[in-house]
Amino acid sequence: MNAQLEKLLATPEPPELGPGPRKSVLTEKALNEELQKIGANELLRAAVLVWHDHLDSAHKIVQDIENPDGSYIHAIIHRREPDYSNSKYWFRRVGEHPCFAKLSATFHQKWDPFAFVDSCERRDSKTEPRLREMQSTELRSLIEHLL
Repeated sequence: MNAQLEKLLATPEPPELGPGPRKSVLTEKALNEELQKIGANELLRAAVLVWHDHLDSAHKIVQDIENPDGSYIHAIIHRREPDYSNSKYWFRRVGEHPCFAKLSATFHQKWDPFAFVDSCERRDSKTEPRLREMQSTELRSLIEHLL
């Protein structure tokens, strides 16, 4: 991954499962300046905005991008809002995304985005840290794919 992009993802803790915002995230203005320097496309910009809890701005970007990558980001946004049924709607539009194979290999089981949505919905204080790490891995995988 690009070193500048990796620096943008170097937050003290992984993204929350909910909407946030975390105190440790960069402002949207600062992110957009850095993303412009590296020539990020709109989907990459949206994914990094999601990482930094700027869900509304990311949603505006992906709202009209009707491809699997746009739908994937859209699904994550709705999962974090939380609007779990809408998240599943967008995951149905994603289909079998290339990131799923990498996530399956990473977690040593078939990646099921619908089951992950269900796990996020049922989370408790014991499961939340692990789910946040899994979501972090998922977002990183998607960002690498978008590069």
